[in-house]
Amino acid sequence: MNKHDAERVSGMLEALGAVHVPTLEEADIAVFMTCCVREAAEVRLFGQIASCKNVPVRTGSPLAQRIIAIGGCIGERDGDELLTRFPHVSVVFGTHSLASLPGMLKRCLSDRVRQSDTSDTADAFSTDLPTKREHAWAAWLPIMTGCDNFCSYCIVPYVRGRERSRTIEDVVTEAQRYVDAGVKEITLLGQNVNSFGRDRYGAPRFAELLQRIDATGIERLRFVTSHPKDLSDEVIAAFADLRSLMPALHLPFQSGSDRILQAMNRSYTRAHYLSLIAKLKQACPSLALSTDIIVGFPGETEEDFGATCEMVCQVGFSQAFTFIYSPRSGTPAAQMRDTLPREIVQERFDRLVALVQEEAYRFNRAAQGRTLAVLVEGVSKRDARVLAGKSPQNQTVHAALPDDLDIEQLIGTIVPVRIDETKTWYLSGEVMRG
Repeated sequence: MNKHDAERVSGMLEALGAVHVPTLEEADIAVFMTCCVREAAEVRLFGQIASCKNVPVRTGSPLAQRIIAIGGCIGERDGDELLTRFPHVSVVFGTHSLASLPGMLKRCLSDRVRQSDTSDTADAFSTDLPTKREHAWAAWLPIMTGCDNFCSYCIVPYVRGRERSRTIEDVVTEAQRYVDAGVKEITLLGQNVNSFGRDRYGAPRFAELLQRIDATGIERLRFVTSHPKDLSDEVIAAFADLRSLMPALHLPFQSGSDRILQAMNRSYTRAHYLSLIAKLKQACPSLALSTDIIVGFPGETEEDFGATCEMVCQVGFSQAFTFIYSPRSGTPAAQMRDTLPREIVQERFDRLVALVQEEAYRFNRAAQGRTLAVLVEGVSKRDARVLAGKSPQNQTVHAALPDDLDIEQLIGTIVPVRIDETKTWYLSGEVMRG
């Protein structure tokens, strides 16, 4: 969601005549898009903001001082406090006030007025704003904003607001526009896409939305993120029935312990989650499953943690994002007193990471010798003669660039790659001809 918001910000700035530059030193305007889900991101942001005051403006800049703007969730949460804490920050805007940024920047440029806007506008999606997509062949498509689940550890409902769904017609129209422009892959965005439409139509209509977007002719369709309690049989069936829906699903389970899940207010049990996995694998045997896991939630015992490890082995995730519990001020979990010693949490976290890596490698080994359809995204960071892309199951794939082809000819295209080597986090192979 932050990436999508950043593309909207880039589009608005370019519409004002601004030009993107690669470094802070070259920039007259620096915009930070922020997340406050985890403390680490917040600490990193504040460190970067503080260091900005020591970076002089570029030679020849018309500004005596660089304009620094903070947007996104931390902007929404802290508002004017950021202007007080950082005197060199000029603009703060919230999650629902993207459209106010150009006006604030103009006032800042003309009058040097420092300002913030965390108002909640009627258009929560800002889909009519200009956008500068990172890739011509891929598009983020927000279908809803906010969250109604109020997991006890999560700050999102407080900074993104309650669930608000777009109309099916608006989403499909935007998807068709992307298809007509040559986009190969669309990723639908929402805090809980499975509940799409409940606020607007009285019942979720996500499965219907997937069917309608599949009918646009898009080659690849993905979505994030899903809440297990709302994953319906109709959505599960879509993995078997829809041509464009890629065989990859991110389904956070957070903990394998029913006791901890209840304390997290996750509204499902271990057994329910595993029943969903069984249905998904029956519908789509090749499905790649990724997840989120929190370690060290208040009150977590070794038995609770063991149940989480058992879940990882039982499901066989292709990837898992593992987090050490981070208390967020204003959430119910932040008031829980049964916190764990850092050394115990870290030791559990290290064990879990090792287990996740084993399962990821086991999943990737199944691709050995197969030929996969790979959407080429660019080149490897280590070797410009090695292309990098994603398989249908969202695996990173590397392959030597054919001598007679330029990478620019391949970026944004789908090519067959025979997998000759498998690693924990990527696959390597050869581009097949003919």
